[in-house]
Amino acid sequence: MPGAVSHFGSTLRGGAAHLAGELRPGRVYRREDLAQMSTAVDRHLRELVASGRLKKLAQGLYHVPKPSRFGPLPPDDEQLVGSFLRDKDFLVFSPSAYNAVGVGTTQLYNRTLVYNHKRHGVFRLGNRQFDFRVKPRFPKKLTPEFLYVDLLNNLDELAEDREVVLRQARCRLTSFDPVRLQRAAESFGSVATRKRLREWAHG
Repeated sequence: MPGAVSHFGSTLRGGAAHLAGELRPGRVYRREDLAQMSTAVDRHLRELVASGRLKKLAQGLYHVPKPSRFGPLPPDDEQLVGSFLRDKDFLVFSPSAYNAVGVGTTQLYNRTLVYNHKRHGVFRLGNRQFDFRVKPRFPKKLTPEFLYVDLLNNLDELAEDREVVLRQARCRLTSFDPVRLQRAAESFGSVATRKRLREWAHG
């Protein structure tokens, strides 16, 4: 049977070549997804990983590298996390996003938070670590009000001086839309955060 040449130059044959032809560059796949396209999925996966056509990110999780002028592109965070969780309901962000709230935080964090309903703990996916945290509620996307409330929730995890951040946060209280802020506090704030915001509002 003729061989199939991958984007990375390695020749694949037979079932591995057929499976390679079904893959879409940039996509993240679970083993069970690929098993439906192969009669010997584990052997074919080994061949595809060895050829560079697939990259193993974690147990049962694979990425099809998409070539670019700067080298293979990493997987998209949303697709990677969605495939890992087998779920679409999650929020991915870096604590560095707190810097946009304007309370004086400037640290850049080399970690990624994933608020979700299923998994808790730090997991390595590919070359990166994701901090999965089970939360009862979180927004579909980041908003200034959510980031402000979440920063107060996570004060003890920040690299900055806690008291300095608190002073700045209190000064920024009136810069937010009061209705949206109250809604964010009620939906996403810890007991301590909600208590602090009530005290600031009436202080």
